[in-house]
Amino acid sequence: MNVMTDPNAARKAWLGLLAKAPARDLAQLWAALDLKAPHQILRAPEIGGVMVRGRAGAIGEAFNLGEITVTRASIKLEDGTVGHGYVQGRDKNHALQAALIDALMQTDAAARVRDGVLTPLQATMTQKKSTRAAKAAATKVDFFTMVRGED
Repeated sequence: MNVMTDPNAARKAWLGLLAKAPARDLAQLWAALDLKAPHQILRAPEIGGVMVRGRAGAIGEAFNLGEITVTRASIKLEDGTVGHGYVQGRDKNHALQAALIDALMQTDAAARVRDGVLTPLQATMTQKKSTRAAKAAATKVDFFTMVRGED
């Protein structure tokens, strides 16, 4: 499935990005965008828990790993577009901003929001991931066995 041609995959991608983004980074980018989007809150931010499931070695039986705290919110723009935000933790503002950006990404403002918020967030997160991978690679040890030719 191609994110560029499947609108559901594209929405899933930006919702995932918004959920994983540091709240501070998202707030700064949103403030810099200076986009006014009149809206009403359909579901005020609610804090709850969800069960996280894990799998040993990616092939074993699934098991309940534990619960994490999540915050969710839903908003409705003046044109009727609905947006949802789900984020890990207890940051109600983060959930509301994610919901607002989700709604705006379904409107004509999508390109502006993508350029001003989503693209910089993705670049920052990709950089952090690369830095973390480079640090891990620096500690990698290669083990090998020498064969002596004796039977």
